[in-house]
Amino acid sequence: MMDGLLRATVEAIHSSPTQAVLYVSGGASQALGHLMSVPGASNTVLESVVPYSRMSMIQLLGKIPTHFASQQTAEEMALLAYNRALKLSNPGSPVLGVGFTGSLASSRPKRGDHRFHLSTRTTDRLWASTVTLSKGLRTREQEEKVSSLFLLKAIAYACKVPAAFVSELTESEVYEECEKQFNEDEELEQLINGQICFKVYPFSNEANKSNADRKIILSGSFNPLHDGHLKLLDVATSICGHDGYPCFEMSAVNADKPPLTVSQIKERIKQFERVGKTVIISTQPYFYRKAELFPGSAFIIGADTAVRLINPKYYDGSNQKMLEILGGCKRTGCIFLVAGRNIDGVFKVLEDLEIPEELKDMFIPIPAERFRMDISSTEIRQKAGNI
Repeated sequence: MMDGLLRATVEAIHSSPTQAVLYVSGGASQALGHLMSVPGASNTVLESVVPYSRMSMIQLLGKIPTHFASQQTAEEMALLAYNRALKLSNPGSPVLGVGFTGSLASSRPKRGDHRFHLSTRTTDRLWASTVTLSKGLRTREQEEKVSSLFLLKAIAYACKVPAAFVSELTESEVYEECEKQFNEDEELEQLINGQICFKVYPFSNEANKSNADRKIILSGSFNPLHDGHLKLLDVATSICGHDGYPCFEMSAVNADKPPLTVSQIKERIKQFERVGKTVIISTQPYFYRKAELFPGSAFIIGADTAVRLINPKYYDGSNQKMLEILGGCKRTGCIFLVAGRNIDGVFKVLEDLEIPEELKDMFIPIPAERFRMDISSTEIRQKAGNI
């Protein structure tokens, strides 16, 4: 049974807006039980995984770690958990990745220390700690309790809620901890370098109250963002029956150009802040990768983009490869909302395109009478350059 202070801490965690993924191995199992046994756990826990066997840990990390129970492994687990939480969370919700790995008392005497390593990762902070326990002082169950309480304290700290219960470490069991704060430039560098999968700027007031699983996404370079983009997103959202969370998505990596710099990304982000619209910054220029990153989403595209999507030319000339890749997008639950665009001087809509029969239900038309704007960002830049 949990005491009152511990239960109050768990309730406070569940009342916070933070959504978390936890990867826990080698200890602290009671913490998962405490989190799950208090009502409201679904507000906090997106996923919890216990990679207990060596092979499970190797598959989680994608490599054989130098040491399974180490601070480095805990930090790598926390970063993986953070990226997983980004993918599972509601748009704009603060997310938390937790990594725990330990070497506690077992059925056989250990030659090394009894210890555990813990790390938490949020958008702007990495926290890590190593605790060495007094060997022989406690049973395995008691070490589980100590490590579980320590883990709950770390989660509470990351969720910015108080943890008033006692962690039960003795005075001789001094733990080591370190903390690193990231500024926006460092976060964007981590994104460009592939350490984090995307970053959300929830400028819309709808972000914090959205529980929609489906994202309605308009992707582009937005150089510049213009009224056509804003109207197109609004029309597409209404076609979806407002069943989803509307947002823009911009890739820092372009298939045909150098990656955007941090300063370029920040400058374009300001556009969305001015109009109060949420934007996601990713590093995925291809729609089949975007579908993996945002499964179940409704992507808004122009007819010109739809033509390229179904052209075998972009799949090594293979029609079969095109069907396989777009079929993979379909299996993620993604759809494409297609707006009319000028193609070689002729305005075309979805009905003018020859969509393969296997993929037709993936493509939904945006009627021209509801949206038509022939000007592009390129034309706006060219006109601005001539002024």
